Amino acid sequence: MKKVFGFAGWSGSGKTTLIERVVPRLVAHGVKVSVIKHTHHGFDIDRPGKDSWRHREAGATEVLLTSGERWVLMHELRGAPEPGIERQLEILSPCDVVLVEGFKDLPIPKIEVHRPAHGRPLMFPDNPHVVAVAADAPIDTRLPLLDLNDASAIGRFIMRHVGLQIATGDVRP
Repeated sequence: MKKVFGFAGWSGSGKTTLIERVVPRLVAHGVKVSVIKHTHHGFDIDRPGKDSWRHREAGATEVLLTSGERWVLMHELRGAPEPGIERQLEILSPCDVVLVEGFKDLPIPKIEVHRPAHGRPLMFPDNPHVVAVAADAPIDTRLPLLDLNDASAIGRFIMRHVGLQIATGDVRP
């Protein structure tokens, strides 16, 4: 079973930026990280007219693009339901931890990313899966309060929470 840890917050709170800053700190500790990003919006990583796009348009359910640098598997749902988190985790290669952005109601431990200046309510009082809050200003919370601007401390918190060994010293990429 993969170790999974999430990030939740209102749109514009900085979830993606925080993950982008935490990942290299985890990697610097020798942690192999994968990320699942959930979006409510349609997206396409392909471009009209490219061969892979043409294969999908022709009706292929999956198209795998590969090169010497990376590969990507595009899977068309074609009306089927979005796969659950369990299936998504099965698809990922082995890793030490999977960071999940979005899926705020998913029953996994998560940090709520909160910016009081945005005027949005906190999610944690109604979400039992939030185990800490990362904010850019003081807030009243019974949960651990993490400095949103301290990606190293947030990375260490995640490692402790999921039971990963922390290297000695503060490793910075």
